[in-house]
Amino acid sequence: MSIKRAACIAGIYEHPTRNAPDKSLAQLHAEVAKGALEDAGLSKDDIDGYFCAGDAPGMGPISMVDYLGLNPRHVDSTDVGGSSYLLHVSHAAQAIALITLAGKPRSEGVATGTAPRIVPPTVPDGQFEQPYAPTIANMYAMVAMRHMHEFGTTSEQLAWIKVAASHHAQHNP
Repeated sequence: MSIKRAACIAGIYEHPTRNAPDKSLAQLHAEVAKGALEDAGLSKDDIDGYFCAGDAPGMGPISMVDYLGLNPRHVDSTDVGGSSYLLHVSHAAQAIALITLAGKPRSEGVATGTAPRIVPPTVPDGQFEQPYAPTIANMYAMVAMRHMHEFGTTSEQLAWIKVAASHHAQHNP
């Protein structure tokens, strides 16, 4: 059975700020959730699924479900890095779900890779990566090199991703 045309994204919301030192991560998730629900014309009572990745505070989605006052039938915390939310959309196709992303890259220095990142002991490969102080840039570089090796992707093809991202960024103040 295909999920093609079986689900749609009904509401979206992009938080107006990228620099939010005065807000907690939970507050940002809540504000994004509120904006998306308003855009969709839904209330929190309409939500039967909540999906978020490792950026959610506390115990991930369980803490956020409580914080947001939701009563979902589905909870998903799949965390595969930057593409977690794409997986969430696929998983959410079976439910009216709320997916939030609310990182604070400029407030915490993550965008430049300058913030120290403590990997929780529950992350199996953390003990091997942490001594080398992984940053966003070098982790994505390793993924890109692996993709190039495995699928024959060229540097030029990857460069077009940057071109497209820059093109889309011009529409975001």
